[in-house]
Order: sequence, then structure tokens, then C-alpha cells
Amino acid sequence: MTAPDRQIQSVNAGQPAPVQIGERPHISGIDKRPLPGRVQIAEAGLEGDHVMDTRHHGGPDQAVYIYTREDYDVWEAELGRALPPGLFGENLLISGLESAAMRVGDRLELGETGGVLLEVTAPRIPCATLAAHVGDPAFVKQFKGLARPGFYTRVLRGGEVGPGDSVRLIPGPVDAPSIGDLFALHYKRSADPRKLEAYLNFPLAVRVRADLQDRLAKAGA
Repeated sequence: MTAPDRQIQSVNAGQPAPVQIGERPHISGIDKRPLPGRVQIAEAGLEGDHVMDTRHHGGPDQAVYIYTREDYDVWEAELGRALPPGLFGENLLISGLESAAMRVGDRLELGETGGVLLEVTAPRIPCATLAAHVGDPAFVKQFKGLARPGFYTRVLRGGEVGPGDSVRLIPGPVDAPSIGDLFALHYKRSADPRKLEAYLNFPLAVRVRADLQDRLAKAGA
């Protein structure tokens, strides 16, 4: 479905830069800034974007991280101030959707001709790098509590995108886990093995799939 207010608001990329975590600085690409004009998206992600922590981020199954205007609105009310695009390290800021309600396998066509096609794969799990980036050591706990994680996507079809491009949602299977489901599951010590098995039927990001398979194996031990 297409909604008049469903569009790309900003396209953001990050350069390697130091982030102070604990006693020493780390190099991260989390500081995403809006890019002018149109930007190429390929299987590996946005042209000009840098992912330094490749153990937890990036790769074909987490190539493009998306946050939504609706999620930003909730954060701005929570924090009592306006927030700049890219604050959460997102590559695309889009309007007309809420991240927790998205489901694995949902697809987004970007642009009037639907040139770029993305598929939802995983929620973002907050880490110390995000907390350091926003300047609040307690931010991970706050991010968990607000439960608006944003979502990663794989690139099924690449092309160019830019601010103002339309976003068309192509719903995936209705029984697929939502981004909110997977985000909540990450923090649970135990889970129903039948639910874990069911989730593995959907196009999860490889890191999420490995985690669920590990938990399923431990549950059967």
C-alpha cells in the first residue's frame, strides 16, 4: 500500500570517527549525516557509508538500517527536544510507518518507479556505541524501554534514492515475527521452542537466525 505521507525524509551515511567508550576511544561509523542529492544503494548498503563493527552490523542481511519519523516523534516527546536525522545511526529516515510494527519479510519499494526494493530482516539492538554517540551512558536501558528499535533490511534490488522519494509497503506473511517481537525476545532469558522454530521459517538476518538456532539448541539440551 502507498500512503501520501510515506516517504524518505533523509538519506544518511557515516564516516569513521572516534567514539569514547569507557577508558579508550573506538572508531565507529555511527555518526550518520544527511547526504545531499541522490545516493546509490547496492547489496552492501549505501554508497559512502562506513560500518566499522562488522561483527554486529552491516553485511547483506543488515545492509540498510531504517528509522521512522513516527519513532522520532516519540523520542522527541520523551527527551523534550528536537533530534537531528541520523542520531540513531540510521541510513534512511522515513515517514508513515512505526518500526516495531514491521514484520520480517515485509518489503519496501522506494521511489516513484519502485527502483529500490528492501526486505525487513531484524531489529536494531542498542549497544554502548549508541549510548556514547548520544552522550548518555543510560541510553541503552532507555532505548530498550521505549521499544522503538528501527529495523535492518537486505537489498533485493539496488538503485538510487533521495529525500522525498515515495515509500511503498509490500506486506509479507502475516504470521511472521514483528520487529517488536524480536526486540522483546532478545531480552528474554527463555522462549517457547515452538515459537523459535516458527520464526526460523522467515527471512531473518543471519545473525538473528544464528541466535535463535543457538537458543533452540540450548532449549532442547
